[in-house]
Amino acid sequence: MSEQRLSCSELLKLKRWNTPTVYNGWEAITNQDITKGFNTEETRDFMPQMGPMIGYAVTVQIEPGNPAHPRNNPNAWSEYRQYVAGLPGPKIVVVQDLDAPRVVGAFWGEVNSNIHRALGCVGTITDGAIRDLDEMTNAGFKALARRMCVGHAYSTPVRWGCEVEVFGCTVRPGQLIHADKHGFMVIPHEDERRLLDAARFMDDNECDTLIPAARSSSGKPMQELLREIDAAGKQFGIHAKRTFGNSGEW
Repeated sequence: MSEQRLSCSELLKLKRWNTPTVYNGWEAITNQDITKGFNTEETRDFMPQMGPMIGYAVTVQIEPGNPAHPRNNPNAWSEYRQYVAGLPGPKIVVVQDLDAPRVVGAFWGEVNSNIHRALGCVGTITDGAIRDLDEMTNAGFKALARRMCVGHAYSTPVRWGCEVEVFGCTVRPGQLIHADKHGFMVIPHEDERRLLDAARFMDDNECDTLIPAARSSSGKPMQELLREIDAAGKQFGIHAKRTFGNSGEW
C-alpha cells in the first residue's frame, strides 16, 4: 500500500455519504467500466447501525476447512499481523474464504476484531463467516459477510497482501473501499482525488432538480407532473455534463 492518498478530513467527509451516493459521483468522473468495481453477489452488513465505512484494503486468504494450514505455517498469525501493522490506516480487511460458498469456520470473532481494531482496521469484507456478533459490534468493528457461524475451525491466514476476489469483485491491496448496507465499491486510484467533490455535486444535483420535481406533485395534473419531471431530468443532465463531460444516470 502506498502512503495515504486522501486526508483524514476527506475520508471522514466521504464516510458521511452512503455507498450509492459515492457511486453516483464516481460514475460521473471515471473512465472505467461503471458495471465493475463493486460486489455483484449479495452481501450482508451485520452492523448497519454503524453507517458506512471507508478505508484502504488489506487482503488475506483463508481456508478454515483445511487442517493442514496451521501445521504448514505455525507462525502465520504473527507474520500476518506484522503485515497489517506495517500499513497506514484506516484499513478494511478483505478476506477471501477459499471454502466458500461452503463456509465451515469464522475468521472473525471478538478477539480478532479487537486485535485488528488496535492495528488501525475499521472493519472487514469477507465472503466467509463471522461470529461473536455483539462482541464485534462492541469493538466497533464493522463486518460485511456471507453469514454467521458457531466455530472458527482451522482459521488461519494462508496468503496475504495478494489479489483477492470476494462477492464477485476483485480487490488489490491498497485500494480505497467504501462500504455500507448496500454493498461495497473499490475506487480506482486515479479517481480518488476527485471523488468527494463529485459525490457532493451529484447529490446536490439530484436535490436541485429531480427530487423537487417529484415532491411538488400535489394537486398537479399527471401530464403536467410528467413534463416537469422530464424537464428536471434534462436539467440534471445539463448540470452534470457541464461539470464532468457526461450526464450521469439521467
